[in-house]
Amino acid sequence: MSFYQHWRNVPATAWRWPDFSPAEIACRGTGRLLVNEQALDRLQALRRALDRPMIVNSAYRSPEHNARVGGATKSLHLSGAGFDISMANHDPEGFIAAAREAGFTGIGTYPRSNFIHIDTGPARVWGEPFPDRVSRFAPDRPPAREKLADSRTLKGGGTAGIATVGAAGIEVLQDGIAETQGAVQALVPWLDTFRWVFIALALAGIAVTIYARLDDWKRGRR
Repeated sequence: MSFYQHWRNVPATAWRWPDFSPAEIACRGTGRLLVNEQALDRLQALRRALDRPMIVNSAYRSPEHNARVGGATKSLHLSGAGFDISMANHDPEGFIAAAREAGFTGIGTYPRSNFIHIDTGPARVWGEPFPDRVSRFAPDRPPAREKLADSRTLKGGGTAGIATVGAAGIEVLQDGIAETQGAVQALVPWLDTFRWVFIALALAGIAVTIYARLDDWKRGRR
């Protein structure tokens, strides 16, 4: 085994697993990398047998990162012998059969998180079975916005709402000043200008909202 304080320190000549990069196998929390040659040889053999890309969710974990993510105290990830592989582009049943053929002896299934853990530790199996799929691959679904705050629909609607309230507030303030006497009367024309500015912003916000909803509909995001 070889240990590196960061995956960028791995010499190009020392890496012999062409379908994987040091960054993929390194600890996600610290960037450290423990190269377990035997485990990586089996991972490369599995990749060749499947003849399809493998998405590595987690490979080596440093002790502190393993504790942070709630890993087992004796997790095989700590020795670079465990891998969590996404089932987004694999049939779980076929993957498990190929993994065993490649020499992996520990198999953990996590259908809710859509990945399978494989390792070279003692022979054991755990987890829930994956539900039957219509096809060999994960279902194709339209992408949804991960953060509502990033939605142009929300931003446009918010702009329209704030501007409408602002215009109404200006009108109330204008009526109040109109009832007073003295120098404040000179502010009335300016307030009228501000009201029209808010109205323009409200219309712009509504236009953005309509455009965003049409765009979302075209992209299948709603």
